[in-house]
Parts: sequence; structure tokens; C-alpha cells
Amino acid sequence: MSESLETKEKVAVVLFNMGGPDSLKAVKPFLFNLFYDPAIMALKNPLRWVVAKIISRKRMPIAQEIYRKIGGKSPILEHTKAQAKALESKLAADKNVEYTCFIAMRYWHPFSRETVKQVSDYKPDRIILLPLYPHYSITTVGSSLINWNKYAQKAGLDIPYRAIRNHGLEEGYIAAHVNLIEEARKKLTDPDNYRILYSAHGLPEKIIAAGDPYRDQVEQNCRVIQEKLGHPDHVVCFQSRSGPLKWIKPYTEDEITRAGEEKKSVIIVPIAFVSEHSETLVELDMEYRELAEQAGVRDYIRVAAIGCHDSYISALAKLTRDAFR
Repeated sequence: MSESLETKEKVAVVLFNMGGPDSLKAVKPFLFNLFYDPAIMALKNPLRWVVAKIISRKRMPIAQEIYRKIGGKSPILEHTKAQAKALESKLAADKNVEYTCFIAMRYWHPFSRETVKQVSDYKPDRIILLPLYPHYSITTVGSSLINWNKYAQKAGLDIPYRAIRNHGLEEGYIAAHVNLIEEARKKLTDPDNYRILYSAHGLPEKIIAAGDPYRDQVEQNCRVIQEKLGHPDHVVCFQSRSGPLKWIKPYTEDEITRAGEEKKSVIIVPIAFVSEHSETLVELDMEYRELAEQAGVRDYIRVAAIGCHDSYISALAKLTRDAFR
């Protein structure tokens, strides 16, 4: 006879992501929350508050226009819910443990302070903190975990937990990308003359110079994928820069232009994004596709974010099961 549900160990799995505005009205407060994050804007208050107010007001019209192009809101929460559901289904095979997934977004609802309450009410025996960022940066994983710990302490959520800080080298994560890239290669007009561009979200140079491992982890991740693919022509590049600071190079748009000059096709891989959002649906699919056409790129093929790919969800399930081992 199987154990009753009441005797199972209960494990809360908290999935973290950056979040996105759920309406055009939410764009401005979303931007304020982003730039008010001390991991993003290293200023002391009240100056950080003032600067975040100014930047969010200035960038609001541009950002609203971006979200108008994809239905007036970010799809990231819906995609994250789908990943949570897929992960729960995968973990349901464990007969002695009840896994329940929760979602905590950094800059828009549901915030960590809301999710802490949900997890507390669930009364788990253990907690797994699982950021959906494949590579560690203080601006993403670090910021999310710091924010979670702040509200968990306030709520007195004193339960054993483990935090998974990166997963870009997990076998299932690699396998998902290899599979998607191999499918993309079938669409090429000339399968012998193409370049793979691994496009990751950029960071200011000063963050990397301060010791952030993000760039090293992205590049190591791409090397492993390339070993599986056996195609030497590839470049790791960076997108989505903003503001006056120097950002890490090479820039994705420069590499697209260079590929066009060299009469190459491009397979572009959103290596640091595990779900579709404005950076993939607008920047890669619209703005960079137009640039590629102007630059003379023969084929511009964008690989989908890995989302609920079975290999990726299996990797997340393995990480979850192994977290306390």
C-alpha cells in the first residue's frame, strides 16, 4: 500500500525569474523596481531612489512601445508557470516526497515577499531555491536570493533550504540546446556556410571586473555545446545593453553585421534566456532580424528559448532531487 499524502515529506521548490510588466501601466513601476535594485544600481539612498525614478520615467515610453509589439505585456510569468507545472509533473514520480513549485519574480508580481507567505502557509519540511538563470551573476541569481532571504527572515521562515546558483553545465540543459540547434540547422539554405551566435544578456564591464563569474560561465557553457555539435564557427556575444557604461563585448548586433559582410547565414541562440520575453521576441526576432536582412545575412534562424523542453525540465528535476544530497 502506498504511503498516504499526509506522511510524505513536503518540499517547496521556489522558481526565480526577473518578472515582467503584466500591462502597459505596469511598465513604469517595473522599471523603477529594476533600477532601484542595489545589485543593478550601486548607489546609496536617497540617491538610488532618485536616479531610479528618473530613469524609469525616461525609459517608460520606449519600453511601452516594446511591450505593445508583443501584446501589451511580458509573457514571462505564463512561461514560468508552464515550467513550474512541467517540473511538478516530472517530480511527481517520487513516491515518498511531495514537491510543490512556487514562483518568485524579482521586479514584478509575484514578488518574493508574496511567495514567502505562500511557502510559509504550505509548511514544507525543506525548501529548494531554484533560479531560472543558467549562469550566476550578482545582478540576477545573487539579487534574487538576497531578496528572498530578506523576506524569509522577516517572516520567520526558518526551514532547511538549499540554493542552486547555476545550472548551465547540467547535462539536460546542454542536451536541450544541442537538440534545438540541430533542428535549426535543418532549415539552412547552405548547411556548410553558417555561424552560430550565442547571444547572452550583456553586463557592464565593471561588474565583470569586480569578479562576477557570469561571462566565464556563459563561455564555458557554449564551449561544451560546441563540443557536442562539432561546428567550429561560433561566437559568444552579448545583447540588451543600455545607458552610458561600457558593456562587455562583442555585441550581438556587430556580429550579425560581420556575418552579413562575410556572406554567412546565422543561427542565433538565446543562451542565457530559458523563456521567451522582450529580449527574444522583440530584440532578436524583430530588431536583429531586420538588421540581418540589411546586412545581407542569407538565413537568419533564431533558436527558441528552451522553455519546457523535456531534457531541460529533467535537468531541473535532477537538481531538485539532488539538492540536499
